[in-house]
Amino acid sequence: MFAKVLIPTDGSRRAVSAAENAIAFAREVNACVVFVHVLEPFRIFTMDSDKLTACREDYERLSEAQAVQFLADVELRARHQMVASDSVRLRSDQIHEAIIETAVLNGCDLIAIGSHGRTGVAGLIIGSVTNKILSNSRIPVLVFR
Repeated sequence: MFAKVLIPTDGSRRAVSAAENAIAFAREVNACVVFVHVLEPFRIFTMDSDKLTACREDYERLSEAQAVQFLADVELRARHQMVASDSVRLRSDQIHEAIIETAVLNGCDLIAIGSHGRTGVAGLIIGSVTNKILSNSRIPVLVFR
């Protein structure tokens, strides 16, 4: 039924737990997986443009290193369960749109994601990535609590 599953991760404990469940699901249905990590672009408000350049370079270098680490972790988990995997990392202001677009571009027929991201006031004001994916994806979405 499902041949390729997209699994977004932000490296959080909740996302890793959801990835483990999604990998197990993919193994059960004999599907391969594509992991995606969306890096948010650098944002800062300052009047000193010299500081901005140094901060941007540091942020981009550190966020890239983190993304590589997050993806390597879930790829290792997939290998341990003998599930074929690939990974994608990209930058976008609209995380949910980037995830959906990655699923489409990679021919995924399911998006498997954790149910929680932002919580509290931030979750109410901004809305969770999962909710936005559920509202906008034409590809089926499997949500792990």
